[in-house]
Amino acid sequence: MFRWLIGTIALSMMATGALAADPVEIHIGYLGHAGIKATLSLVEQPADNDGVAGARLAIEDNNTTGKFLNQRFVLDEVKVKDSDDVAKMASDLASHNDYIITDLPADALLKVADALRDRGTVLLNAGAIDDRLREQDCRANIIHVAPTRSMLADALGQYLVWKQWKRWLLVVGSHDQDKLYADALRRAATRFGAKIVQERTFEDTGGARRTDSGVTLIQRQMPVFTQQAPAYDVLVAADESEVFANYLPYRTWDPRPVAGSAGLVPTSWDAAHDQWGAVQLQSRFVKLNMRHMTALDMQAWTAARMIGEATSRTNSGDPKKVIAFLKSKDFSIAAFKGTRLTLRDWNLQLRQPILLADGRMVVSVSPQEGFLHQVSELDTLGVDRPETKCKLQ
Repeated sequence: MFRWLIGTIALSMMATGALAADPVEIHIGYLGHAGIKATLSLVEQPADNDGVAGARLAIEDNNTTGKFLNQRFVLDEVKVKDSDDVAKMASDLASHNDYIITDLPADALLKVADALRDRGTVLLNAGAIDDRLREQDCRANIIHVAPTRSMLADALGQYLVWKQWKRWLLVVGSHDQDKLYADALRRAATRFGAKIVQERTFEDTGGARRTDSGVTLIQRQMPVFTQQAPAYDVLVAADESEVFANYLPYRTWDPRPVAGSAGLVPTSWDAAHDQWGAVQLQSRFVKLNMRHMTALDMQAWTAARMIGEATSRTNSGDPKKVIAFLKSKDFSIAAFKGTRLTLRDWNLQLRQPILLADGRMVVSVSPQEGFLHQVSELDTLGVDRPETKCKLQ
């Protein structure tokens, strides 16, 4: 009894000493591009804090757990303009951050990754969806939280095939990113047994449609553009440039559903998502930011939470231990999607379900029933291990 009492007192003193010590600070950087990309719809214009708002909420969540482990998380935010030297700004940020969440275009992200290659800094890509960043241009110091174009296209393709809408009319924008999305959609069609009955290109000729005659112009233009097509079940639009796709629903010559960049849209997150405890996260985000949570917000939230989860699981502020755990088979993260998310070890892409939303409701979640895989059904979305071109370096 006496020995037990002595041991209890000793443990109590150790705990008190630990609580009295200064908390271990874990600094996470956020490197995003300044300015916002305008959208066709006035109600969908991104907020100035799109993305970083999700990271801020995750820092609060990390600190809720961290206070019990004597850990404190801090977010350091930097915005990059087109004229800035992104590699230098990243290097400055890396001087006091071992982890940096990024929302950058593909080429800028590669510059940052190469500049920080020898510093041990890990980048968590929350914004760029380019498949090449996970394939021929993959880097060992980039963990990809954002889904790829191929993951998004496969998620949509699975649902359309499940619905037996296998004949697609593919309409592609004239910009490079539109063509990349179209490539992913073609791949999905081939992979899951759909047929593209015809392809059409919508040329961006410039000009503003938000004029007094805009509605009349669009109402005349879209039916003419989509008439005389071979028989099809669904019109699939590839318009990442936000030029035409949102004008297609209810205006096609034939009464057909629209999917892809408008209508039924594949996304990592949607403000209407309400399953698996998502309402709790959505409510906290709205209370903090007075707006709804976007896909970029959620991707940044997940990135920051991944660091928090790995830090708490290792009970260490040592970045080497944290990064090793992130890349290990033991790592997973809960993200209100009905399953725990894990990393693909061949290209450091986060496995995740993809929501299919129409702007008001979540219609479905992929992978769809019946699309099986020997390792994980989530690996039916995007580039699988046997297909990968990635050699991490």
